[in-house]
Amino acid sequence: MRGFLYSLFLLLILFNTNFSYSKVISTEEWARNAWGNLEATEVTTKKVSENLFLLYGLGGNIAVSTGVDGVLIVDSQIPIIFPKIMKAIEKLTDDKIIYTINTHWHWDHADGNLLINPQDTKIISHSNARKNMKSGGIINHGLNEKLQQNPYPSNALPVITHEKGMSLFFNNEKIDIFHFGSAHTTGDSVILFNNQNAIHMGDVFFSNSYPFIDVDNGGSLDGMIEFLENVILLIDDNTIVMPGHGDIASRNDIEDTVKMLKNMRERILNSIKKGESLEAVLNSKITKDYDSKYNTISMRGMFIDRAYTSLKKIKLN
Repeated sequence: MRGFLYSLFLLLILFNTNFSYSKVISTEEWARNAWGNLEATEVTTKKVSENLFLLYGLGGNIAVSTGVDGVLIVDSQIPIIFPKIMKAIEKLTDDKIIYTINTHWHWDHADGNLLINPQDTKIISHSNARKNMKSGGIINHGLNEKLQQNPYPSNALPVITHEKGMSLFFNNEKIDIFHFGSAHTTGDSVILFNNQNAIHMGDVFFSNSYPFIDVDNGGSLDGMIEFLENVILLIDDNTIVMPGHGDIASRNDIEDTVKMLKNMRERILNSIKKGESLEAVLNSKITKDYDSKYNTISMRGMFIDRAYTSLKKIKLN
């Protein structure tokens, strides 16, 4: 529960629409404005199964697999907290990190790559995620909030990439990586730990809020729905779902999110067809029956902005 509340607090700050900028700012400047004393942040650990753990800190949740082959982590958060992440892992095992899988290119999930030793650790991602990491770019949250993510140096880039997925045999387990097309970004990966019956969703799924869709970098509402529907077919009712942000969830939670997204798609698209502006939709009660469940961290405005922008492209095409 402690980890969930802490992650909830961080995500509230991360996407709080009260932070609005008229210019593009760096991710570091934004983080310090939003999070305050980054150095004071602590890492909490939650046991998922026998040798699988979830770490909460600053940014996306980190999955940690331990075992006979060493350590595999999913996502790396940001450099300021990475030493504390390493200390949390050292409490679980003395082994080195052999693999780091980045679920996508966003800084709050992958900037920790900057402190990973490429001599010890191989970084894996979708090919599009690597392209974005290499080039850098602007992440548009909507609502006049834009962040500049800097290009990564070669030592922080993935050395193994995939197009539609791949498998690793590690720690006596088959670990499958899946990509079902553009969703949150163009390079999203979800990671299935078969023996543990657990899946890390990256930012394709938040357990406690409306999602963020990086429309300017190729994400889409329709893609998000399709991606989640593919995941639902992949897992079962007992699968442990580790979201990109928030606490552990279930297949049923993903199904509820898909239903919400489909209903919101229909409503927003109808508003667009009627000629309603983004401002009008933002000021309407279009999400009122979902806000109690999905607006717990003030993501409503950002979600509507990005969903409207995504669907506007369909209407214009």
